Amino acid sequence: MMAAIPRLHADNTFVYAVQISATVQTSPPQIILNWEPDPYGANSYTIFRKTKTATSWGTGTTLAGTASGFTDANVTAGSTYEYQVIKAASLGYNGYGYIYSGIAAALTENRGKLILIVANTYAASLSNELARLESDLIGDGWQVLRHDVSPSDTPASVRSLIIADYNSDPGNVNTVFLFGHVPTLRTGTLDYDAHGARPMPADGYYGDIDGNWANNPSFLPSDVELMVGRVDLSNMPGNGAPVAWPSEVELLRRYLNKDHNWRHKLITAPRRALMGNRAGDFGGEAFAASGYRSFEPFVGPGNIIEANTDDNATVPERWISVLAAGRYLWAYGCGGGDFTTISQLGTHGLYNDMWSVDVVAQDAQVPFVMLYGSHFGEWDTTDNMMRSFLVTPTLGLVSFMSGRPHWFCHHIGFGEPVGYAARLSMNNSTLYRTQTNAFTRGVHIGLMGDPALRMDPVAPPSGLTGTRGPSAVNLSWSASPDSVLGYYVYRSSSAKGPFTRLTSSLVTGNSFADTASLSGASTYMVRAVKLQTTPSGTYYNPSQGIFTTVSATSSTPPPTVSIRRNSTSLVISWTSQPGTIYRVLGKDTATQTTWTDLSGSITASGSTASWTTADPTRRPGRIYKVGSP
Repeated sequence: MMAAIPRLHADNTFVYAVQISATVQTSPPQIILNWEPDPYGANSYTIFRKTKTATSWGTGTTLAGTASGFTDANVTAGSTYEYQVIKAASLGYNGYGYIYSGIAAALTENRGKLILIVANTYAASLSNELARLESDLIGDGWQVLRHDVSPSDTPASVRSLIIADYNSDPGNVNTVFLFGHVPTLRTGTLDYDAHGARPMPADGYYGDIDGNWANNPSFLPSDVELMVGRVDLSNMPGNGAPVAWPSEVELLRRYLNKDHNWRHKLITAPRRALMGNRAGDFGGEAFAASGYRSFEPFVGPGNIIEANTDDNATVPERWISVLAAGRYLWAYGCGGGDFTTISQLGTHGLYNDMWSVDVVAQDAQVPFVMLYGSHFGEWDTTDNMMRSFLVTPTLGLVSFMSGRPHWFCHHIGFGEPVGYAARLSMNNSTLYRTQTNAFTRGVHIGLMGDPALRMDPVAPPSGLTGTRGPSAVNLSWSASPDSVLGYYVYRSSSAKGPFTRLTSSLVTGNSFADTASLSGASTYMVRAVKLQTTPSGTYYNPSQGIFTTVSATSSTPPPTVSIRRNSTSLVISWTSQPGTIYRVLGKDTATQTTWTDLSGSITASGSTASWTTADPTRRPGRIYKVGSP
């Protein structure tokens, strides 16, 4: 960003975006796009559609400038569609909007292979949390390939590990998660903010399998193949920070706890977004249009709130104060930046600057953040503003710089992980457009946070148990607290997967009997499935998986049986395993060699079960036993 930023009041930068949301119907199938009208008028809107992987938009449909929506009836339930809407405004600028939509879009169960690169500095101290992270990744459909590296290793040596993993399975390896102080490559002579050409940290280096980086490029030498994200909390904070922060290892532990809690829906944020736009339209670059364009498909009409960025705004109205006072799903902030500050979004300094330490001290209540300002691309500096959101106590999970270039995040609103937007934005040239498309494919494009995180978690079931009986492994679990359609059950011979789904349709109860279980130890996973409705459409959304391992020799423990007779009946009760099938058998004498099935199948629903009979014959004696088939 330029060194001198005009001190503008809140303006209409949103006109450089087309803010699109969608509603859908199944009969007949339709996707209905709606957008916010331009307050200054538009000459036309042109709508384009493509598949997710297509590399061009084709021919568009042009509507009058008075249009505020478009209905696409040429759609099929279960499929997905990507839309671009270009506005030709009456005042001469263009606006661009994007949305990824569908009607009951198909479930994504398997997400590929993720390479987890862990700095070995604190790997032992965080062994439990890192093991939980791997389990969470597996429970969201990933297979995990882990390497522990030293911060003193060369970037080239780390990249060689990634390339080897990719080449061993190029059809499935698609993501890299850099955790801890993994070596950083700085490259190029990039001047994205008018503060001088200098090398920038370039995590695209780790996502690019076949590009030539030997010539110190400022722009990506080829498309990146892998989604990349980083959690590096070294030098946070540096010496002299005005508030006391935990140590690096405790900040990393805090992040892993937040990551786990978000995935399991133990922490949440309402579907609303906060804008803090200090830069204005900036000659048509309109940095804040990144937020307006992206947020509408995430939070829907009327849910984007403007913070007051006026010079004389009172403290409660300021961006950081609003984030401290209430939760938001997304936030965008731009202004005159430095390594640790951003102008007019905070409560300190000559122009009410926001400092990175304020973000943490006030515990900004937002998991996903976009920022733009000078020096933010140099995220590896001490007390860096970009990384400060990752160390907030409660919610901060992801941040990235969007404005030069703009990011395109609409796939996140329909179930894709945040890393998908990072890779798309790194590789974009002109397929996704803004008014200027400045600094596309710059090496400084980077994602701070777990690239595998998704925006809309589903609360998983809990308490999964499994017992091996004579003819089946009996599973039971407690229901998800969400309104879900049912559950899928999976099995693997290894806790690291891959897992095979056992159920062709959703299980609507809380138990399942695997009659074709493996002879050895088996790990089972259960995931809830919800039909997720968002401002982008509807899709089948799986929860995190929960796990239990059943050993080769485990069996249903023998029940403890008690008998109670009253004047009219006989009640046989026994200890039971939920989900296990039992039968009450009887014979009249000890010398009989056969037992009679008296009760038929009884599926236990709790820790005790019972069977009652009138027993009209009043036999002098009978022998009973309870067993599972």
